[in-house]
Order: sequence, then C-alpha cells, then structure tokens
Amino acid sequence: MARSKTKDKVQDAAVNLKPYVERAITDERIRSEVMSAFSTARDIYSDLMRDRERPVKLASRVATDDDIREKLRDAIEDLRRASDRLQERREATHARARTLLIAGIALGILFNPVTGPETRRFIRDMVSAGGDDSDSPAGSTNGHPQP
Repeated sequence: MARSKTKDKVQDAAVNLKPYVERAITDERIRSEVMSAFSTARDIYSDLMRDRERPVKLASRVATDDDIREKLRDAIEDLRRASDRLQERREATHARARTLLIAGIALGILFNPVTGPETRRFIRDMVSAGGDDSDSPAGSTNGHPQP
C-alpha cells in the first residue's frame, strides 16, 4: 500500500514537471542558461576538489576566494534567469486563461436567453448615459430628476 502511494507521488511529480522539461528542451535561452550554470558549477567543483582532503581550507577558500564567489554568483544568476523565463511563460498562460474565462462568463451573461436582453439593455443605458446627456429629459441627471 505504501509503495503505491509513493509510486503515485512520483507519477504526479513527473506529470507536473513535464511542461517545464518540454519548455527547457525547446527554449534555446533556457537551455543555454542552464548549461552555462552547469559548466560554471563544474569548474568550481574541479577547483575545490584539489583541497578535498582539507575541509577547513576548502571552506575558507569558498568564503574568501573572489574568483570562486564570482563564479558562484554567475551560476546562481544563470539559474535565476532560466527559472524566471520558465515562470514567465507559465504566468502568461495563466493570464490568458483568466482572460478567456472572464470573456466566457461575460458572453454567457450577455447571451443568456433569460437574463441577456435585460443585461444588454442595462449596459446600453449605462454606456449611452455616461457620454451623452442629450437623451436625458430636461432637468434631470442621468435619468434621475434633480431636486
């Protein structure tokens, strides 16, 4: 039973990651930024592994070596740009979906056989009353008599 739950979690994770992986494969900028970050990380790793027998020296080198810190910053920035680019497309897709949903609801309200004619009349009155008061009776403001 526990095994099936784990398997389900892995399958769900794979399904959730699929759009990101597909985008990373097809988007040249994302791929180049990830590859640049990977290359920089590999350079840092090979530099640091010369001191792997002395962990204190390794740690102090990471903390004080400007070249290594600059490479780390570059790798992190490359990954951040790739991440932002991935999320940018996703947010644009969500915005488009939200706009389509709102447009669909508005069309449903306007063309609903029960409420549509009344809603269209209300909107037409609001639009015509907002810009031109010539249709309003004399001595009134937007169809309401003045006191």
